[in-house]
Amino acid sequence: MSTQHGYFLIADITGYTQYLNASELEHAQQTLTALLNLLISRTKPPLIISRLAGDAVISYGLRDAFLQGQTFVEMLEDTYVGFRRAIDLMVRNTTCPCNACRNIKSLDLKFFVHYGEFGVQKLDAHDELIGSDVNMIHRLLKNSVKEKTGIQAYTLYTDAAIRQLGLTDAIGSLVPHQESYEHLGAIETWIEDMHAVWEKRRSAAQISIRPEDELTRAVTDINQPPEVVWDFVVQPQYFNLVARGNRIEITDRTDGRTAPGSVYQCYHGGGVVSQLVLEWKPFESIVFQFVVPVPFKGTTGMMEIRLDPIDGGTRLSQIFSKTSGPILGRVLGDRFMKSMDLKSDLERLKLRIETDAAARARELPVTAVIGVDAIGAAALDSLHAHGTATGP
Repeated sequence: MSTQHGYFLIADITGYTQYLNASELEHAQQTLTALLNLLISRTKPPLIISRLAGDAVISYGLRDAFLQGQTFVEMLEDTYVGFRRAIDLMVRNTTCPCNACRNIKSLDLKFFVHYGEFGVQKLDAHDELIGSDVNMIHRLLKNSVKEKTGIQAYTLYTDAAIRQLGLTDAIGSLVPHQESYEHLGAIETWIEDMHAVWEKRRSAAQISIRPEDELTRAVTDINQPPEVVWDFVVQPQYFNLVARGNRIEITDRTDGRTAPGSVYQCYHGGGVVSQLVLEWKPFESIVFQFVVPVPFKGTTGMMEIRLDPIDGGTRLSQIFSKTSGPILGRVLGDRFMKSMDLKSDLERLKLRIETDAAARARELPVTAVIGVDAIGAAALDSLHAHGTATGP
């Protein structure tokens, strides 16, 4: 068994602290099974599911075949938002008065992320992770985060994970926290409040190019899921395939992250085209505003990169709006935009993404398929283990 280096992720459902009698057990199991299914469906390559542990999904990712740090953070945030939406939908749709159904709103989700060494043993149909770093992340499930910070739903990153993910510039938005365990000593961690992520996401207004404002678009289908396509597209060297520059730099990040207000600086010969990020919706869309290169000041346009899931991959669209500004600037600007060969640019990007994604995928082991019966059994085990259900 060889030693691997990579990331550990535990997604842990919490909140079943109310006593459920035998007549309510079936409803509780149905709810928890549905939520485990949601977490499994969102644990996608390059993450590999190791196994279920009651109400938790344990997965891992290899160091040399992983996502960018920000993309990984956004994937966890997106999963949490999906979880909260599922909870809200269950609460709205249930009329059952039993404790199991009335307590759905008490369910929540926590993530634990660590980086280190581990071995993988094949046990039955799952990968069993072993090693001292694996033991550490499991120890971190029992912690004092809520008592010391007041944060109830969170992502806990160890300092080792933050550094390996290249997120040291992003810790300004995180809460420093320390845990200490016998034989392990002090462990430095960083906490992200996921309730704050949920509140911000559900109240945010979305910017997009309206159909009546659209000037031109190009579309291509890529045989990779939106998360993978996004991870490539947002990187300057890939984005440059549609920006047509010599090179691109990203400036004005927020807490170390690319976000609305950040700028993709595209260098063209002796000039620079600045593309201001107006909308940054991970795995769905990015909207930019830019100055159109025509001899009339104040002529601007918008570009939207849109990702839509399709069978077998992602539909990637590049959309340009009609230009704004002085009338002659708009005329020349629209003519300039329509003259661009957008389809060739997107096809070049598609080929690069598919080639590089395939190379990364070759490094990944085959993830186990977790059947419906196994998910239901894990949910039931969790309910019994937490003492929230009794038999007849």
